[in-house]
Amino acid sequence: MPLKGLTAPRVDDLAGKKIGVFANYKRAAMPTAESVEKHLKSRFPTSQFSFYHSTDWNVNVIETNDKEKFAAWVKEQDAIVATIGD
Repeated sequence: MPLKGLTAPRVDDLAGKKIGVFANYKRAAMPTAESVEKHLKSRFPTSQFSFYHSTDWNVNVIETNDKEKFAAWVKEQDAIVATIGD
């Protein structure tokens, strides 16, 4: 399958937005995600944050049993930051 770039439009400003922070299954992913949240909160204090922590080894969450839960979470966000625990 050919590579495809990002198709979602970029958010102009994160102030007041719902920001989802995705953390993959690796050990350092949640501490990294929490650090990202802390940094972004200091810059955008009116933003709201939520986490999606994937416990599945498959990086492509959309192909797992959690795909409906993940898709519902994504729809609730204005922007998403992904962290990987490597």
